[in-house]
Amino acid sequence: MKKVLSALILTLLLSTCAFAAAPEKITVGVTPFPHKDIMLVVKDLLAKEGYELVIKEFTDYVTPNIALAEKSLDANFFQHVPYLENTCAEKGFDLVWVAKVHIEPLGFYSTKIKDCQELKEGDSIAIPNDGTNCARALRLLEANGIIKVKEGELVTAKDITENPKNLKFKELDAAQLPRTLEDVTAAVINTNFACEAGLIPSKDALVIEGGDSPYANVIAVRAESAETPAIKALVKASTSPEVKAFIEENLVPKGIVPAF
Repeated sequence: MKKVLSALILTLLLSTCAFAAAPEKITVGVTPFPHKDIMLVVKDLLAKEGYELVIKEFTDYVTPNIALAEKSLDANFFQHVPYLENTCAEKGFDLVWVAKVHIEPLGFYSTKIKDCQELKEGDSIAIPNDGTNCARALRLLEANGIIKVKEGELVTAKDITENPKNLKFKELDAAQLPRTLEDVTAAVINTNFACEAGLIPSKDALVIEGGDSPYANVIAVRAESAETPAIKALVKASTSPEVKAFIEENLVPKGIVPAF
């Protein structure tokens, strides 16, 4: 009887120790490239600190913030600061960014022309349809002398003040833009979607944002959890020398640069 009791106590102790040693999970929503690639590096770093990083993929720019606000995610990593701020203002979400990780320069691509000077009267241009990236695309074209746009942050094609070649603008979902290249003269595409489509920003973009772009991609969390140990561990790993080295060695050639 004593042996049986001792065995039961030992089993309970071992079970308790195993339970206590189970790593805390951190669930992060990402878009595939380069966010997932970076988080895979972070996953290994967090494992050493006793955390299990669970990565959930999304293919759009809307759902990850909804999922974060509804607490099915602990953090997300897919967006830049102006997009996050605009979404919070529109939806009433209490989300904040806790770390800037990298910058994905927006580029202007075409399969029909090799230089912006080749644009002709009435050519069609596709741009992102979300507020911040739409404005960002128009500013890129303005900076390269293609159009002029009125002052303001969230400008759209309706705010173009000068359009010498009467270009036709189509505002489309950012993820769909690479597929439109056969149907339009050119398109302004986010780097992650350009790379997924096999484009090399540093080589294929007719024009591209400079490295001083304010649109750094960030890790976003609910404001209530920003100071928790798990989120602090996520921030530390995401802005570590290991992650910076990964970006510099693997992503810089594709036009993506570290923001820390």
